[in-house]
Order: sequence, then C-alpha cells, then structure tokens
Amino acid sequence: MAQYEDKYWWSNDGLRLHYRDYPADAENTSRPMLLCLPGLTRNARDFANFADRYAGQWRVVCLELRGRAESAYAKDPMTYVPLTYAQDIERLLTDLAPQRFVAIGTSLGGILTMLMAPTHTNRMAGALLNDIGPDIEEAGLDRIRNYVGTGGSHPTWVHAARALAESSGDVYPDYKLEDWLAMVKRLNRLNSNGRISLDYDMRIADPLKVPGNEAGFDMWPVLAAFREIPTLIVRGELSDLMSEKTAQRMVKDIGASAELVTVPRVGHAPTLDEPEAIAGIDRLLERVLARG
Repeated sequence: MAQYEDKYWWSNDGLRLHYRDYPADAENTSRPMLLCLPGLTRNARDFANFADRYAGQWRVVCLELRGRAESAYAKDPMTYVPLTYAQDIERLLTDLAPQRFVAIGTSLGGILTMLMAPTHTNRMAGALLNDIGPDIEEAGLDRIRNYVGTGGSHPTWVHAARALAESSGDVYPDYKLEDWLAMVKRLNRLNSNGRISLDYDMRIADPLKVPGNEAGFDMWPVLAAFREIPTLIVRGELSDLMSEKTAQRMVKDIGASAELVTVPRVGHAPTLDEPEAIAGIDRLLERVLARG
C-alpha cells in the first residue's frame, strides 16, 4: 500500500477539512498533482487503489468534502452544496499552490471539476469526469434521494456487505462478497457503539429535499473549458445517472481533447479499478505528460 500523510486545511467558515497526501518520488515532483474529488457520500478511501497505482509517479491528493469521514461536519447543512464545496477546494489549492493539477472527479467530484475548469484552464493539466455530465438522469436522482441520509447501522462488516449487495446488486452485478466487503469498508466506519455505520453527516441530504434545488446550473457551456485540456470521460454501461446520449454529446462538445471509456456491466459509478478505466487513465496521464 502506498504511504500517505493525513493533512488538514480550513474552510472559509472555519471547518477543519481532511485530505490524504501521497507524495511523488523526488524525480517526479515537477509533474502535475493528481487531485481526487469523491462522490456525494464518499471519502478519500475511495481512491486508495488509485493511489496505490499512481503515488510515487505522481503526487496524489485525496480530499474529503465537508461532512465526510475526517472532515468536520457543517453547522449549516445548507452549505452541503457544490458551490460551497468548490470554495473549500479553492482554499486547499491556495494552500498547496500546485503549478498544475489533474482533477479526478467521480460523480459529485466531476460536477466540482466542471465548476472549476473555467477558472483553472491554465492550471488544470487534465481532467477525468467519472459517470457524470451536464445532464443528470431523473431515475438516478430519485435513487440518490431515496438512500442518502437514511442512516442505519449493522452489527458486523459482513452484515453491512450483504445489505449493500441487496440494495445495489444491479449497480455491480458481478460483485462477490469480498468486493462488497471492500466497498462497505470505504463507505462506513466503526462507530462509538461498536456498530458499522455510514461515514458521513446524514444532513448532506437536506439540500436535496429543497424543491428545485437539484436543478442547479446549465453546465453544458462550461465544457468549452475542456477543449484545451486532456479529458477522460468514464461511463458505467449500466449507469442510471449518465446516459449514453449525454456522454456522446460531451465528447462532441469538447472535441479532440476528449476520450470516452465505457466500463461494461457497471452502473453508477465505476470504481476506476476496472481494467477499462485503468487503461483510460493511463492514456490520459500519458497525454498530460506529452503536453509538458
């Protein structure tokens, strides 16, 4: 396993936020930093395998959004929205001051990547948008609304794994028990009562309950910012959040700098551990290096 250091930064409203910092080897410190941005209910553990593959060759920074894992919970749950997350990330980038970075964004992390791109066209050396685009399918949104913030706990990791397999078997139809165990250990923590519970503030669901709040902005115009940035779009073949139509339109709008990879027999979202995703990431990073 790649070695990392637990580090922290402060938000504009005084929250102590956490990230894992995997260093680059001395000969690779001039390379762009890989900035990993997780999905709505996820955390830095989601990128542990990714870091195992690329740390050393690259500096890999895996952050945790407010209200997740080791990052502080917000006093006001209505700050659990993309614009506030983007402001938090801007503070981290100010602290770290990388000359250039590659944004690796899964789901919500991809939305944040899209929000950041127009103001970072000179510093964003590459981008990965994992199973997310400007149009989000209603079926996927309904599924997210139904499970986010519902809480609950389990007596053992195996119980938690079996429950996740029952609720999400259609997302990863080929998973075995060991795969579900690995996933629940990324999603959950052992709480003070000795039970297994989700590792995020249940109130991150509150903004999703506000009528019309999920509409957000028209994100299609921001794709113009990726036309000069090597961009990988990853889509799960079974995704209920990102349609094939949206993925194809993104490639068309971005143009020659975009590549689309579809991961077979996976829904929302690919873990980026799949062979197709790994090969696509390797090609993306080769393009980043080729541009200097």
